[in-house]
Amino acid sequence: MSVLAGRHILLAITGGIAAYKSPDLARRLREAGAEVRTVMTSAAMAFVRPMTFQAVTGKPVHYDLLDPASEAAMGHIELARWADLVLVAPASADFMARLAHGHADDLLATLCLATHARIVLAPAMNQVMWANAATQANRTQLEARGVRMLGPGHGDQACGEVGTGRMLEPTALVAQLCRFYAQGPLSGCTVMITAGPTREAIDPVRFISNRSSGRMGFDLGAAAREAGARVIVVAGPSAEPLAAGIERLDVESAEQMYETVMQHIEGCHIFIGAAAVADYRPEAPPAEKIKKQEAAISLRLIRNPDILQAVAALESGRPFTVGFAAETHGLLEHAEGKRRNKRLDMIAANWVGRPGLGFESTTNALEILWAGGHVSIDQGPKAEVARRLIEIISERYHAQDSTANSGS
Repeated sequence: MSVLAGRHILLAITGGIAAYKSPDLARRLREAGAEVRTVMTSAAMAFVRPMTFQAVTGKPVHYDLLDPASEAAMGHIELARWADLVLVAPASADFMARLAHGHADDLLATLCLATHARIVLAPAMNQVMWANAATQANRTQLEARGVRMLGPGHGDQACGEVGTGRMLEPTALVAQLCRFYAQGPLSGCTVMITAGPTREAIDPVRFISNRSSGRMGFDLGAAAREAGARVIVVAGPSAEPLAAGIERLDVESAEQMYETVMQHIEGCHIFIGAAAVADYRPEAPPAEKIKKQEAAISLRLIRNPDILQAVAALESGRPFTVGFAAETHGLLEHAEGKRRNKRLDMIAANWVGRPGLGFESTTNALEILWAGGHVSIDQGPKAEVARRLIEIISERYHAQDSTANSGS
């Protein structure tokens, strides 16, 4: 079975003569097992008609930013959530410039800003345009944000010149995407991630919770999936979208999360405890709503089971265990203490309660600690921070595995 089987690939076509190759690309992606939807810019429709892509994919073609036929007329959000990968082929110099500078003036540019999916560009333009300093600056900026470039190739161009600027052929693009997934550093691994908050019932209508949105955990799931892993996310209550191809197990309370984790942990190679799990819960929540009568009431709280500690203490089949420490003070000291006390392989520590960091924020920054090692991940979009953390986890997991094998 192809590594693209079941992948949700959003194929985007921008204006350029190379657009004539894109219907064949859509066909070959489908032959590889991917689910394909298409987005076209207005310039692309001057080269290839939307009906061609509809015939090849069997799906409607999207080109309106506000589409009355889409979810709440917000097609960019619907498509952004659906996509596992956004492939722009051809990607014109104009589109690269708009994406590099964060424009949101059409459907494609807007959904690229709204998606957590990996964005891949197949540039196609005149050789002089590709070599222009502005284009190269945009390329550098995009690659620094995690956008991947496939090509361009070298050869004859439609303008009659010869040089670098040709869009790679559809077969080459599909082959590179297959290698991208097949050679992922976590290929063959199963990764379990906990994400989001928990809710601890006070009575049937009230609960104790926290400010976690679940976004960091869900972005970690997407990054691990990109790295080739089978991913299971055990999610507390969260409205955040989850990337395609990930198994989601929904829970509400810390006890439910503990039970679900322990039921499914067998066979997992890596466990990442990114959820903000409540440490305590009300001891005996009543079956009926508490009425407002007394001037004050008391709640007796008892400790919840420690999921991280339980996973790290497994004697058989123990996974590489990564914890999170969300702190308001003493970040490194508290995180290292937690790592040692719970015998974790690694811990990711982040500030909360500070502008632009942690809960209810789209950005984050992490301090990663393990026995004898420490690395920082600078503040950035949570999706990019997640990718970098998965890279580090993968490196440490394989290093530990190598050490264990060499010593056996």
